[in-house]
Amino acid sequence: MSEDERGLVYKVTVIGDGAVGKTSLIKKFTKGEFNEQYIMTMGAQFTQYQTQVEGIPLELVFWDIAGQESFAQLRPNFYQGSSAAIIVFSHENNDQGEKSFQNITKWLADIKKNCGRLPIILFGNKVDLVENIDSIVKNKENQKSNYNVDALMKGYNFLGYYLTSALTGQGVSQAFNVLANKLYQIYKNFA
Repeated sequence: MSEDERGLVYKVTVIGDGAVGKTSLIKKFTKGEFNEQYIMTMGAQFTQYQTQVEGIPLELVFWDIAGQESFAQLRPNFYQGSSAAIIVFSHENNDQGEKSFQNITKWLADIKKNCGRLPIILFGNKVDLVENIDSIVKNKENQKSNYNVDALMKGYNFLGYYLTSALTGQGVSQAFNVLANKLYQIYKNFA
């Protein structure tokens, strides 16, 4: 975090497996747009977003980090200076969705190794592809027994878990705004 003429500036690292919707979530939140064509992130890209919390200007700089293993050696450089992280997985009911959920612990270990303790929030994306969303909301678990978000949340100190859809916008603003408010509260406590 830094404070300059723009107000408070926070670098937020957005990580998770490739094709879980990291770029789409950022674009939906910052521009209200959704692109149905998948375009792989090459290395990292960043997006700036200005908001206010309690009348104080806040700038969030989202660093969208490529999830493919071919970029693994570059990630530590991209993580430097992060104020917070978002880990994204997919609720798709297929192997890719299940793998992205299982890899949450890998992403968590990676960010902690390179950044230490940061506020981290978990986004379960692509809920628009889930037939029975009520089972996720009520039980916080998918049909597969090893896809239990509730157990994962108990084991790690996430700021929260949010169901999101970059396509429909469900939960997107709420999830990103929780992070912005938390970052502001951290600043306020140390100011």
